[in-house]
Amino acid sequence: MKKSGAGAAESDINPDGTRRTLKNRHVQMIAIGGTIGTGLFLGSGSTISKTGPSILFIYALIGLVFFIMMRAIGEMLYASPQEHTFVAFITKYLGLAPGLFAGWSYWLAIILGGTAELTAISIYVKYWFPNWNAALIQLFFLIILVSINSLTARLFGSTEFWFAMIKIVAIIALIVIGLIMIFTGFKDPNGQTSSFRNLTYHFQFFPHGINSFISGIPMVFFAFLSMEFVSITIGETKSPRHVLKKAINETVYRILIFYIGALTIIMSIARWTSFSPNTSPFVLVFKLAGIPAAATIINFVVITSAASSINSLLFSSGRHLYQLSMETNSKLLKPVQKISKSGVPANAVRMSGALFLIAPIISSIPAVQSAFDFIGAAASDLYLFVYVLVIFALLKYKSSSDYMANGFKMPAYKITAPLDIIAFGLIFITLFFNSDDVVPAIGSIIWLIIFGGFCYLRYHGKEPAHEM
Repeated sequence: MKKSGAGAAESDINPDGTRRTLKNRHVQMIAIGGTIGTGLFLGSGSTISKTGPSILFIYALIGLVFFIMMRAIGEMLYASPQEHTFVAFITKYLGLAPGLFAGWSYWLAIILGGTAELTAISIYVKYWFPNWNAALIQLFFLIILVSINSLTARLFGSTEFWFAMIKIVAIIALIVIGLIMIFTGFKDPNGQTSSFRNLTYHFQFFPHGINSFISGIPMVFFAFLSMEFVSITIGETKSPRHVLKKAINETVYRILIFYIGALTIIMSIARWTSFSPNTSPFVLVFKLAGIPAAATIINFVVITSAASSINSLLFSSGRHLYQLSMETNSKLLKPVQKISKSGVPANAVRMSGALFLIAPIISSIPAVQSAFDFIGAAASDLYLFVYVLVIFALLKYKSSSDYMANGFKMPAYKITAPLDIIAFGLIFITLFFNSDDVVPAIGSIIWLIIFGGFCYLRYHGKEPAHEM
């Protein structure tokens, strides 16, 4: 493990040939971009219509759960900043069997998430060009983003920087415009006045019943997915420990500003009862503000947001496949162990990207009414398994020889770690309150039993082929 005071020549190139080319500004913006997904721009209309203002409590609680998990990852990564993926800690502290289960499950979740975003991006583009072929749209975006990820980590970081900037500008614009509307007493065409008092209009914690409230939880959880992605960039970042602490500690502020802040403004401008599950709240607010091109603007934002997600998922999937190839040393995966001259596991990125192409196939299955919802739900379930294993890995790390008493420690871990495990379990249960999530949830249980059982029988007690 490199010390933080290592020289430039030592710290810029990792032992496996990957390069630390990402800078602090890249990582900080990637952290913000990873916190903000298309769920905020599009899905928040559905959650508001289900729960009303009490949706703020759901965002706050699930945001806290994610922050605790991020601190768990951060503590282990601070001790070993050379790791390419946080899943490596599951292998390191829980064993090869749970490590491979988590690694392959997370990699599969990334692939499923990538197909969901590709499916979505073609829908957004067809908003402008309805006659364009969806499969060709998906292929076009995929080729460009795979090419970016195959060149250098720094090019990826620069691309993510600008993708994230677009999302941030859109949210800040909404907050600023919203505050002006509120403080000037703006009235909509129906004569309703914008005011913070709209948050308490017909307020009930469960306005449509407790089942509807609970069914909104998975949608909020999905909106937060990939927040942990910023940790995957640390292995290719300059001054990793300094950058890591800043990126993770500011997670709370990002949640407060970009989620809770934006939703508070949205529900203050218009009464929550006026929101439709099929309409973006951002579009509604901008239209009320007198911006006729509101739908076009938000469509552009969600296209860049989806492209940002695909870009990040390609980066992440490539590093995870590389990690898995090194742990198993499988002949089939030998090609993905190669690091390019620019310090990128390019073959692993390309192989992962090729699997994103299942999106057009899934989109064409008549039985699946909403490919995006189905794939997103399936991916969410697999993430939950990995998140729980990460917390268990943190608990084992605490009693290991790697433990850094003066490191970046998770606060009150004896209390927060078990609470996080329980929280992820409860989130999984909420999937069964939403009819669209039941089949994917059952499928994930079958995956856990069959693939988890295989990993235990095949790899229990064995060591990784290579120590990363």
